Amino acid sequence: MSDSHRPEHEEPDFAGQKKDNIRRWWAAAPMTYGEDHGRAVYTFPDGQIEEAELGSRRFFELADQVFYRWNQPIHLANAPFGRIFDYDRYRGARVLEIGCGMGCMAMNWARQGAQITAIDLNPVAVEQTRQRFAVFGLEGDIRQVDAERLPFDDAQFDFVYSWGVVHHTPGIRKAIAEMYRVLKPGGRAGLMLYHRHSILSKILVGWEEGYINMEREFLDSLELSSRYGDGARQEGNPHTWPVTPKEIRRDLMPQFDELDVRILGTDVPEALNTWLPQLGRRFPLPFTKALARRWGWSLWMTGGKPQW
Repeated sequence: MSDSHRPEHEEPDFAGQKKDNIRRWWAAAPMTYGEDHGRAVYTFPDGQIEEAELGSRRFFELADQVFYRWNQPIHLANAPFGRIFDYDRYRGARVLEIGCGMGCMAMNWARQGAQITAIDLNPVAVEQTRQRFAVFGLEGDIRQVDAERLPFDDAQFDFVYSWGVVHHTPGIRKAIAEMYRVLKPGGRAGLMLYHRHSILSKILVGWEEGYINMEREFLDSLELSSRYGDGARQEGNPHTWPVTPKEIRRDLMPQFDELDVRILGTDVPEALNTWLPQLGRRFPLPFTKALARRWGWSLWMTGGKPQW
C-alpha cells in the first residue's frame, strides 16, 4: 500500500516515546468503567455511590455491570457478547485477545471453555486480568505484550479479536497485520474500532467541541478526537483515531477473506441524552435503531484467513 493510501494520522513507525506515553496514560487511568478512568467509583440509578478496591471481587462485579449494560444488545440470555462471539465453535480452541483491559471478555471466553490468551501493553491491565482469573478460579495465559510485536509463531490461534483498543496506536496497520499473522488458516478474527462517521465523533466531538466550543483553534483532528474519545475528564488520552468502513476495507483489512463490517450503535441512546435528558428514550425504538445502524460509535469487523 502506498503512502498516499495511508490512513490519516497513522505514522510510518511507532515512536518509542509515544508508545511510552500511551502505556503510562492507560496505567494511570485504566478502563474501570467507573465515573472516571482509573477510579473504581460507581453511581447506581437510585443515586447511591459505591467505591470498590481495585482487584477485589466487588470491583470486577461492578465494572462488569457497567460494561454489560453498555453492550446489552449484543448479549444472549446465557452468554454475554454471544451475538458477536461464537463460543460453541471455539470451545477448546486457542483464542487470543488483543488489549484485555480489566479482563471481562477474556473471562467469558475462559468460562465458555476456550484456551484464552490475553495481552495488553498496560501493566495494570495485565495485573488486574490475572487477579480476576485468580478471583474467579479461571485459567488463562495473560501477558504484557506490544500488539505490534506479538511473541507468537505464525498460525497459532483459531480466533483472534480486539475490542476498542488498536485505534489507540499510531501503528494500527502493524497491529492488524500481526493479528492476521498469528491466525491459523481457516481461522477468524474480530475487531472493534471507533467509527469516525458517528454521532459521537462527528457531532458531539467534531461539531460541538471542535466548532461550537472553538477547540479546533488549538487542536488538530487527532488531538480533538483523543481529547474527547476516552478520558475527557483527564484531558484525554495520547492517541485515539476513529476509522471509516472505507478505510477498513481498503487499507486496514484487505487481506481478510469474507470481510464483514457492521455498525454497532449501543452508544446512540446515551449520545442523544447529552443533548436533552432522556431524549434517547423519547424517540420511537425503530427510529433509534435506524440511527444506531448508521451513526453508531463502534465498527465491528469480522473476517477469515484463507486456507492454504
